[in-house]
Amino acid sequence: MTADLEEKTDRYGELLAEALEAASIAPPGGTPMADAAEDCYGMAASYLEDGRHFREQGDPVNALASFSYGHAWLDAGARIGLFEVPTEGHLFTVE
Repeated sequence: MTADLEEKTDRYGELLAEALEAASIAPPGGTPMADAAEDCYGMAASYLEDGRHFREQGDPVNALASFSYGHAWLDAGARIGLFEVPTEGHLFTVE
Protein backbone atom coordinates (compact mmCIF):
# COMPACT_ATOMS: atom_id res chain seq x y z
CA MET A 1 0.00 0.00 0.00
CA THR A 2 2.87 2.41 0.72
CA ALA A 3 4.14 1.99 -2.84
CA ASP A 4 0.66 2.86 -4.17
CA LEU A 5 0.53 5.99 -2.02
CA GLU A 6 4.02 7.02 -3.11
CA GLU A 7 3.17 6.53 -6.79
CA LYS A 8 -0.14 8.36 -6.50
CA THR A 9 1.48 11.26 -4.65
CA ASP A 10 4.14 11.59 -7.34
CA ARG A 11 1.53 11.38 -10.10
CA TYR A 12 -0.69 14.06 -8.53
CA GLY A 13 2.28 16.34 -7.95
CA GLU A 14 3.27 16.05 -11.60
CA LEU A 15 -0.34 16.61 -12.67
CA LEU A 16 -0.59 19.83 -10.68
CA ALA A 17 2.75 21.11 -11.97
CA GLU A 18 1.68 20.41 -15.57
CA ALA A 19 -1.73 21.99 -15.04
CA LEU A 20 -0.16 25.16 -13.64
CA GLU A 21 2.04 25.42 -16.72
CA ALA A 22 -0.90 24.85 -19.06
CA ALA A 23 -3.31 27.33 -17.44
CA SER A 24 -3.34 31.00 -18.30
CA ILE A 25 -5.53 33.73 -16.89
CA ALA A 26 -8.49 34.35 -19.20
CA PRO A 27 -10.12 37.60 -18.03
CA PRO A 28 -8.54 40.92 -19.01
CA GLY A 29 -6.11 42.38 -16.50
CA GLY A 30 -7.35 44.89 -13.98
CA THR A 31 -10.81 43.37 -13.74
CA PRO A 32 -12.33 41.68 -10.69
CA MET A 33 -12.41 38.38 -12.58
CA ALA A 34 -8.69 38.68 -13.37
CA ASP A 35 -8.04 39.32 -9.69
CA ALA A 36 -10.04 36.20 -8.82
CA ALA A 37 -8.08 34.18 -11.40
CA GLU A 38 -4.79 35.39 -9.95
CA ASP A 39 -5.97 34.41 -6.47
CA CYS A 40 -6.98 30.92 -7.63
CA TYR A 41 -3.73 30.46 -9.52
CA GLY A 42 -1.77 31.62 -6.47
CA MET A 43 -3.61 29.14 -4.25
CA ALA A 44 -2.83 26.29 -6.63
CA ALA A 45 0.84 27.28 -6.79
CA SER A 46 0.98 27.50 -2.99
CA TYR A 47 -0.51 24.04 -2.63
CA LEU A 48 2.11 22.73 -5.07
CA GLU A 49 4.86 24.17 -2.89
CA ASP A 50 3.21 22.83 0.26
CA GLY A 51 2.93 19.39 -1.31
CA ARG A 52 6.57 19.40 -2.31
CA HIS A 53 7.52 20.39 1.24
CA PHE A 54 5.45 17.57 2.73
CA ARG A 55 6.94 15.15 0.18
CA GLU A 56 10.48 16.15 1.18
CA GLN A 57 9.52 15.66 4.83
CA GLY A 58 8.38 12.10 4.12
CA ASP A 59 4.68 12.90 4.57
CA PRO A 60 2.99 11.56 1.43
CA VAL A 61 -0.54 11.80 2.87
CA ASN A 62 -0.40 15.58 3.35
CA ALA A 63 1.54 15.94 0.10
CA LEU A 64 -1.21 14.14 -1.79
CA ALA A 65 -3.88 16.25 -0.09
CA SER A 66 -2.01 19.45 -1.00
CA PHE A 67 -1.57 18.42 -4.63
CA SER A 68 -5.24 17.46 -4.85
CA TYR A 69 -6.46 20.73 -3.32
CA GLY A 70 -4.19 22.71 -5.63
CA HIS A 71 -5.53 20.98 -8.69
CA ALA A 72 -9.09 21.53 -7.48
CA TRP A 73 -8.48 25.30 -7.38
CA LEU A 74 -7.29 25.24 -10.98
CA ASP A 75 -9.95 22.89 -12.27
CA ALA A 76 -12.77 24.84 -10.64
CA GLY A 77 -11.34 28.09 -12.00
CA ALA A 78 -11.16 26.60 -15.48
CA ARG A 79 -14.77 25.44 -15.28
CA ILE A 80 -16.01 28.95 -14.48
CA GLY A 81 -13.86 30.62 -17.13
CA LEU A 82 -11.04 32.08 -15.05
CA PHE A 83 -8.38 30.16 -17.00
CA GLU A 84 -7.74 29.22 -20.57
CA VAL A 85 -6.77 25.55 -20.49
CA PRO A 86 -6.39 22.70 -22.96
CA THR A 87 -9.72 20.96 -23.49
CA GLU A 88 -8.07 17.77 -24.69
CA GLY A 89 -6.02 15.48 -22.51
CA HIS A 90 -5.90 14.62 -18.85
CA LEU A 91 -5.13 17.91 -17.09
CA PHE A 92 -8.61 19.40 -16.72
CA THR A 93 -12.23 18.26 -16.65
CA VAL A 94 -13.57 21.05 -18.90
CA GLU A 95 -15.01 20.17 -22.26
